[in-house]
Amino acid sequence: MTSRRTMMFERLAWIAVLALCVAPAWAQRAQRPMHKASASTAPATVAGPTLQDRVFESTALGRQMHYRVLLPEGYNATERRYPVLYLLHGWNGDYKNWETRTNLFEYAKGLPMIIVMPDAGNSWYVNSATVPQDKFEDYIIKDLIKDVDDHWRTIRSPHRRAIAGLSMGGYAAIKFALQYPDLFTFAASLSGAFNAPDELDHVTDLFNKSLYGAYGPDGSETRSANDVYKLAEGADATKLPYLYLAVGNQDKFFLEPNRKLVSLFSSKGIRYEYHEYPGAHTWRFWDEHVPAVLHLAAHYIVGSGR
Repeated sequence: MTSRRTMMFERLAWIAVLALCVAPAWAQRAQRPMHKASASTAPATVAGPTLQDRVFESTALGRQMHYRVLLPEGYNATERRYPVLYLLHGWNGDYKNWETRTNLFEYAKGLPMIIVMPDAGNSWYVNSATVPQDKFEDYIIKDLIKDVDDHWRTIRSPHRRAIAGLSMGGYAAIKFALQYPDLFTFAASLSGAFNAPDELDHVTDLFNKSLYGAYGPDGSETRSANDVYKLAEGADATKLPYLYLAVGNQDKFFLEPNRKLVSLFSSKGIRYEYHEYPGAHTWRFWDEHVPAVLHLAAHYIVGSGR
């Protein structure tokens, strides 16, 4: 594990320098003005990133779904196409969280990529074992990516596409990278809930209703199919995106599951970097560490790719 971190010294130094330009502004967030425009009234030019909300019909879910998009500065002034980062919310959250609860708008300045923040309820981003119409994996992988590529000026290449998330969304980002390695070139997790399918409902009853709704009873095929440890065991390390994981050293439920997963990555020769930082399972932690995710994603999807 330690050798993996040292191997990434130069890249982390690059991220650290860039992060100085986007240092957290936690105390100022309440005063930050909104920079939003509806899809029908987007300005001809923009001085900075622009937020837009979109509603589209998901075939997999059979209903309309929302997502929020952060367009890079200059998007409306040119015909340029951009790489895309999908940013997934956590349990009990929604598609607005990343923009309203972190300083994402400031951190994204100067990064030439589209950031997409979808809504997924408490679905755990899986095709539900108990509610047939709740195919949330298909919604993300089949419907959302297609709608984003059809509606926005994206670069339609897996080498220009990344996925990341926090907690439930961090679990999903790594899960999708393992399940669909040909779709992404980079995936990141902050405080990933990697034990969701196999043991989380035996550790705490906080998530039990949503866990049963997503995965069904113990021993179900859905639990096995969405177990990141099993997915990592069967993965071809040479085909996987680059993986980034960070977790707080006071994270009550998810510190040990993160350690377990990266130990497995190491044994399988999977490319990754892993960090334990001071902090718990909080928005303060995610706000402090999302800049590193953004800049490393940009390195892979804006820069040289794999």
